[in-house]
Amino acid sequence: MAIKNILVVDDSATDRFFLTELLETAGFNVVGAESGEECLTKVAEKHPDLILCDVVMPGLTGFQLTRMLTKDPVTANIPVILCTGKSQATDLAWALKMGAKACVTKPVVSAELLSLIKTLE
Repeated sequence: MAIKNILVVDDSATDRFFLTELLETAGFNVVGAESGEECLTKVAEKHPDLILCDVVMPGLTGFQLTRMLTKDPVTANIPVILCTGKSQATDLAWALKMGAKACVTKPVVSAELLSLIKTLE
């Protein structure tokens, strides 16, 4: 599956802006969401090919959101990459347990994220 449309979910406007700029420059179409709840609405409207999501957010956390998306037959095939500012070893284990394809540490390294996205295509 070619990844063209990416939904970036982060409560930080700065992080959303950085990721959007990075991904759009690489040729992706990007839509943003400020919360897990908004992500659920946008997933239904936009049908993204990939979701890039922060772990720590008010309301639904990235872990909870990932679990919901991967358990729903309608969204189960959309890969999720979680982004964390914490210890990656712990968050990576939880991310994979919740159904995420990967977990990257903030600040995100552009080349690493783009390479990771390529592996999911």
